[in-house]
Amino acid sequence: MGRITKGILGGFSGKVGTVIGSTWKGVDYMRSRPGKKKGQPSALQVDQQERFKLVQGFLNSISPLLPVSFKTGGISMTGHNVALSYNLKNAITGSSPNFTLDFTKLLVSRGDLPNATGITATKTGTDVDFAWTNNAGTGAALATDSTLLVVHCPSMKESIFSLGTSQRGDATETMDCSRFAGKQVETFISFVSANGR
Repeated sequence: MGRITKGILGGFSGKVGTVIGSTWKGVDYMRSRPGKKKGQPSALQVDQQERFKLVQGFLNSISPLLPVSFKTGGISMTGHNVALSYNLKNAITGSSPNFTLDFTKLLVSRGDLPNATGITATKTGTDVDFAWTNNAGTGAALATDSTLLVVHCPSMKESIFSLGTSQRGDATETMDCSRFAGKQVETFISFVSANGR
């Protein structure tokens, strides 16, 4: 049953016959109820589903970061959707049915701040020691930019991340990665302005 909350000319929420009403980001919209699927998906649909699952699996492991790290992607899209769209187009390699993520092209953030330079990620016991060159003054880079670090374990499909526990000017941070002991990991570094924009 649908419910009208803003009068007869306003939007509604719920189902009315074959129409569903809802609100997303303050915008009222209606859509038709989905029909029942007929037959088996095509080979192209199966391929797209596999690609989607790969990227979605990675993004789910860092989902709290995405509203911040992909904030500039667009008003009508969430950070998660912008990250999904970009990485689906750019970070999948291989051919059906052997798709894999290309971690060299996968992005955990996207924006206008200059990238880190002189980056190293070194294993020390169960820690990962990140180091980078403080390139404050290059473009819009400031020493106060918050560091965003991600350590991802592909075999466990899990990530550890930190945001704002160090700054660009610190040029180093250590992360406890004991939960990934003995496993291969992928590392990422990015920066977010101090005001979060």
